[in-house]
Amino acid sequence: MNRSEGYYATLIHELTHWSGASSRLARDMGKRFGDDAYAGEELAAETGSAFLCAELGITQDVRADHAQCLAQWPKLMKCDSRAIFAAAARASEAASYLKRFSAREAHAA
Repeated sequence: MNRSEGYYATLIHELTHWSGASSRLARDMGKRFGDDAYAGEELAAETGSAFLCAELGITQDVRADHAQCLAQWPKLMKCDSRAIFAAAARASEAASYLKRFSAREAHAA
C-alpha cells in the first residue's frame, strides 16, 4: 500500500462513518469509545471501507492506530453472534449510499 492508497482507504473509512449521521442513514454510532454500538460502528466503517476499496482497486492494510478498535470486535461478537452480519449489512448500505454521489457526478458531466 502506498501513501495515496492509505489516504483514500482512511478517507473512505471516515466517509462510511459520515454516512451514518442522523440526517443520512441514521446509524447508532455509540456514545463513547469501547461501548458495543461504537464497536459495531467501527466494524461497519472498516467493512464498508473494505468493500469500496476492493471495488476501486485500492490496497488496504490494517493500520497500527486501529488496534484499539480491532480489539473491541471479538468482545462484541462474543456478546452478539450476529454482529458481523449486522455490520456487513450497514457497510453495504453505506457503500451504496456513497456510490450514489459518484453516480450523480457521472450524470452531471
